[in-house]
Parts: sequence; structure tokens; C-alpha cells
Amino acid sequence: MLAAYDNRCAITGLPVARLLDAAHIVEDNNEKLGQPEVRNGLPLSKIHHAAFDADLIGIDPDHKIHLSAKLLDEDDGPMLELLKDCAGKKIHLPSRCQDYPDPARLELRFERFRPNL
Repeated sequence: MLAAYDNRCAITGLPVARLLDAAHIVEDNNEKLGQPEVRNGLPLSKIHHAAFDADLIGIDPDHKIHLSAKLLDEDDGPMLELLKDCAGKKIHLPSRCQDYPDPARLELRFERFRPNL
């Protein structure tokens, strides 16, 4: 999955593979949609992965990045400002369309995030 994104963070474009995680869109405990495949993953920097898993960052089916109200209301220095800066932007996508994140999985995950808006 990381190779499909040229070893770059889907949110920031960070090109350091050792600082990236393969984040599941739908968790692997979901037998139907949680398979470890390219369309169910996003390469994210470790901080963005943690924020995504904590539903502080959401990505809608149109690939737009959303931040939770709780995160937007915080005021605590440059690292938090880097997180806030991605709000409203679109994720970086793989060069091959067949590797794009599955819209149905993004929608399912975004529904879990939506109450945090």
C-alpha cells in the first residue's frame, strides 16, 4: 500500500517511509470490508494515523480532510497548527486509479467520524 502512494503520507505528502504507517480505513476486525488491501488503507504519518484512529481527523468519500471540532478548538503550538492546516484539503492519491481508497469504505469510516464535526 505504501508503494501505491510512492511512500508518501496521504495527508501531508511526507516522503519518509520510516515515519509512515499503513492505516486501515475499515478496521481488520470487519470481516467483509477490513481486508489488508490497498483500497482499504492510507499511508499516514504516525501523528496523522493516531489522529485518524482517534476520530480527530476524518476523510470523506470525495477525499476531503475534516478535523474534529475538539481538535480545531485546541490552541497548543506548531504541531497542532500543522494538523489544523490540513482541514479542507484533499488527500494525495495514488497514481493508479485502481489504487484509490474505496469510496464505500471511506463513507463507512466517515460516518463514524461525523459526530465529531
